[in-house]
Order: sequence, then C-alpha cells, then structure tokens
Amino acid sequence: MMRTLLLFILAFLPLAAFANVYSIPQNGGRLVGELQEHVVQKGDYFQTISKQYNIGILELMASNPGVDPFLPTPGTRLLIPTQMLLPDVPHKGVVINLAELRLYYFPKDGKNVHVFPVGIGRVGRETPEMVTKIKSRIPNPSWTPPASIRKEHLEERGEVLPRVVPAGPDNPLGKFAIQLSYGDGSYLIHGTNKDFGIGMRVSAGCIRLNPDDIEWLFDKVRYGEQVTIINETVKTSTEPDGRQLIEVHSPLSTANGGDNTVRELKRGVVDFIGQDEVDYTKANDALLTQAGIPVNIQS
Repeated sequence: MMRTLLLFILAFLPLAAFANVYSIPQNGGRLVGELQEHVVQKGDYFQTISKQYNIGILELMASNPGVDPFLPTPGTRLLIPTQMLLPDVPHKGVVINLAELRLYYFPKDGKNVHVFPVGIGRVGRETPEMVTKIKSRIPNPSWTPPASIRKEHLEERGEVLPRVVPAGPDNPLGKFAIQLSYGDGSYLIHGTNKDFGIGMRVSAGCIRLNPDDIEWLFDKVRYGEQVTIINETVKTSTEPDGRQLIEVHSPLSTANGGDNTVRELKRGVVDFIGQDEVDYTKANDALLTQAGIPVNIQS
C-alpha cells in the first residue's frame, strides 16, 4: 500500500524536479536533454519558473526574447532551455562554463551528467577561468569578508560588515562550501541564504548554487577532484547522425566595457561554420540571436 502511494505521489511531481540529470551519449555525440515547454499561468514570473525547472533566470530570458520576465502574459508558451551541448573539455569532475552560468558535474561512471544553474562574479569581480582541484569541503562555513568587500559594502550600503560572519541564517555562504585550490584558496563553490541571484552575475567572484544543489554536490565531490572553469560563448558539435549543431550564449561584459556581440570567434568555431555541410545564414542567425539553445545549422 505504501509503495503504491509513493508511486502515485511521484507520478504527479513536476518533471522539472529531475530535469538537471542527463544521460551522456555513448556514441560520441555531445547533445543532451530535451527542450521543454511551459505555459504561463496567472501569478507566474521568470523567477518562479526558473526555480520550477532548476534553470537560471538569464538563460530563461535568452531563450524567450521579448517576454516580460516580471509579468509574462498567461497562456504564453515559454521554451525551457533543458537541452544543451556538453562543453568541449574533459568530462571529469566539476566543469563550469561562465558564459552559460551553468555547472556540470560528471560522476566517474561516465553515464550521466548533472547540470545546475550558478551565480558567478559580477562585473569588476569576475570569476577567473581555471583548471584546479578541490582543496576542502566545509560544512556550516563561517565567512571572513576581505577588507575590499567590507569597504565596498560600507560605501554602497552604509553598513558595517563584521570581520567574521558565523555560520547561520545570516551567512551568505549558506550551509556548505567547497574550497578550490586556485590562488590563495579564496574561491569557493557555495550555497546562499538569499532567494535570488542564481543564474546571474551577483557574487564577488565565487560560484553560488541553490541550497539543495550545493548540498547534493557537497555530498558527491571529494578532495582532489578536478574543477575546470571556462568561458565559452559558442559551443559546436557534429552529431553522429550528421546534424551540425551550434549553441551561442551572450558574452560576459567586463569592467572595461564590451557589448553583447560575439566579435571574436575561435579558430575551431570559424572552421566549423566554414564546412560545406553548414548553412552560413543559419549559423549567422544563431550567432546574432544568442538564444543559448542548440540549433541545427546543417545545410
């Protein structure tokens, strides 16, 4: 009886609760997941929808241009970007693509990949690209804001930050932190005590996850496991069935300026677009639209 009741409950849980786990193609392909559709209900807005599907707000906005993220019209059909190309780096440990605002975790069995939205460093405090390792796992971390953050906080908000914020509900690191070996060890993958900022550029350089996501990841990763942070706006793949796929994200703006155009394409992307099998017009449209979803540009 209890098992029947459990199966009944699971059958009515939103599919989105499991939408961040994808099977890795075993035939050499890099396309994972399926696009979903969400029909806007009264009271929906992008923050609630992104939580339902465990995706970032900015990626939801990119895949649905022209829709008001605060007051979407009921009945509007939204494209949910739960399909993507795997990053073109070794599929091991933690991989974060800053341009996507996504974290990929590759278990050692090579069968599945877990994908989570993340908050990253804001303009002026950019999260650096790196290949590093996990230095430590810290439950209930305290936060020691550096002098620069305390000064910034005082100037912008008129508030004095304590030198040490103890673990608890007021700690912006949340309940779990994963310390990286990069530099002086000040970069963390951590949770949050706030109800916003995931899928956005809001941090002082660290990687921020939803509380449930960091708790899951904290339990899975181990000391010495590899962490790769990249900034790839354009991903491409020639799939085993012949499809030529491209996925384009908006470039991150920097403190010294910049805009949302893909101005410099890497040699590999240029070569990919130049193939006889690729329709240049479709490729150019994808580069201009920057919808953040895989597009077939096969001629």
